[in-house]
Amino acid sequence: MFTSWLFMKMLDPMADEGISKVLTEDYTDNPFLLATVAEKMTLRALIEASIRAETGTVLGRPLGSPVVLSPWDKILLNPKQLFEMPTKDVNTIGTQTIIGPTAKKPLKIDIPIMITGMSYGGSLSLQMKMALAKGASMAGTSTNTGESAVTHEERSSAKYLIGQYHRGGWLSSPEQLKQLDAIEIQLGQGAWGGAVDEPILADKIGDHLRETWHLEKGQNATIYSRMPGVKNQQDIIALVESLKSEYDVPVGIKIAGTDYIEYELAVIAKTNADFITLDGSEGGTSSAPPTLEDHVGLPTLHSLVRAVNWLNKKGIRDRFSLIIVGGLATPGHFLKALALGADAVYIGTIALMAAMQSQVVKTSPQAPPSQLALYSGKMNDKLDIEKAAKHLSNFLKSCVMEMQLAVQAVGKQTIKDLNRSDLVTVDKEVAKMAYIRYAYEPRSEEKNN
Repeated sequence: MFTSWLFMKMLDPMADEGISKVLTEDYTDNPFLLATVAEKMTLRALIEASIRAETGTVLGRPLGSPVVLSPWDKILLNPKQLFEMPTKDVNTIGTQTIIGPTAKKPLKIDIPIMITGMSYGGSLSLQMKMALAKGASMAGTSTNTGESAVTHEERSSAKYLIGQYHRGGWLSSPEQLKQLDAIEIQLGQGAWGGAVDEPILADKIGDHLRETWHLEKGQNATIYSRMPGVKNQQDIIALVESLKSEYDVPVGIKIAGTDYIEYELAVIAKTNADFITLDGSEGGTSSAPPTLEDHVGLPTLHSLVRAVNWLNKKGIRDRFSLIIVGGLATPGHFLKALALGADAVYIGTIALMAAMQSQVVKTSPQAPPSQLALYSGKMNDKLDIEKAAKHLSNFLKSCVMEMQLAVQAVGKQTIKDLNRSDLVTVDKEVAKMAYIRYAYEPRSEEKNN
């Protein structure tokens, strides 16, 4: 009691002086000026300006952009109660998803939620990659190598492994490709504004990673803006055909969403690819320049709607499985993306957060949770792989159960039965953009019997 009294007695004059200064001093000498500048510029802009001023280099911000322009929360699902009935038994709601159904060996997963490409080395630690693979396997879904190579540790932990044939060139040999359950040709990434050079310095590459990427000691690595050996559209088409002829698993193409999306899809349509992955600008990454994260590309929702519209208009929607990724975080997001035309969704940042769930206390308050997951993280050796896998699995199972309940409410038998007629929006612009009903407009009474 005395200690608390003494502390308050010492604090009182300092508080009085501070309050007096804020309330009486001219703005030029008032500490509140920082608050007004932060309100004008945003606190994020001020902090990033300070980091730039300190380093004089390109910033690398983990986990993606805080700028979210996809209005998912303005879209709602339509439940049915009387004129049509909800589905009788929630346990009968189907969740199986097939990627590349016409491939010789389609990828059949139990749920339409997949772990996106987050690379060992360029992004995550080997421990986190193993945890994601194990957690995905427990939930009956796939994980993805990202822009790295297949490791024994990840392959043995994953029931289904998608590998990225990428611009760094570390996953392009027959030895690597024959281990995969699907091949994703990575031509762009939402959080990187599409495709730009990404250098990785030798002193950031450990022995195990160097061996995995087949680098010499002291050799830098680079993910290039263009696929090595690819100079034009015809080379991309030839690459897809080559991989399709050599491997039985689904072969797809991943691109970032941009305002040129119809032009990009027109090139993909010339190939026999089995699936298309669209990465919206809200996607995450281990470390990308804020300018590319915040100001380049097309939001996830807009990318999805325009892609589905174009594929339908050309009469080729059924030729491709469509995977959407970028800032998706909740079962509601997943359901709305599927209803708008996606066959499956990829998740990244939210999967990491779910996996680290109870373990973030190992880093806080001294460091952010990313230090537990990233390859460069100073505490990544403290990650409990089995616990992280279990938490990720629990997250996925929880999401799917909630999704089944929502599908039951709208009266459908499987998640893949969802379509735009199951959606409504309270925003007129969203209704126009997404081709779904505007909530203000009444329905006709034809359904009333």
